[in-house]
Amino acid sequence: MTTNRPHWIRPATPGDVGAIERIVKDAYTHYIARIGATPGPLLDDYPARVAQGVVHVLDSQDGIQGVIVLIPEPDAGCMLLDNIAVSTLAQGKGYGREMLRWAEDVTRQAGFAHIRLYTQELMTENIAIYRRYGYIETHRAREIGLDRVFMRKPLL
Repeated sequence: MTTNRPHWIRPATPGDVGAIERIVKDAYTHYIARIGATPGPLLDDYPARVAQGVVHVLDSQDGIQGVIVLIPEPDAGCMLLDNIAVSTLAQGKGYGREMLRWAEDVTRQAGFAHIRLYTQELMTENIAIYRRYGYIETHRAREIGLDRVFMRKPLL
């Protein structure tokens, strides 16, 4: 993709899987000791997710800087923000915020009334970030051995 912008969000391709897995590993590995389990994004099958068309990357002239997995849930009338991660070297540049806004725009364009996500209960800094951007906690539950906080943001 040719662009004059310093970065852009595009659908992931099979050739991006290595970078996607590296970014996810760097973003989530440090949580293993804190939560006492492997975070879900580290267990995901990224080749399959890319093939499903639900993975996008924030790309730049320096390569892939961020990953977002956004899954339509038509029966629930929403999108699931399944994962968002920014390269360790690219953190603090606003890429996470930009990907969140992009996900919300895509959700609106698809005609969904809200976007939802879940995160680990002990990933308190992530919960705080989502709250700052208007996500509201809906409930907490234990799934696949993980204590999760479920959040959503109305968009329409």
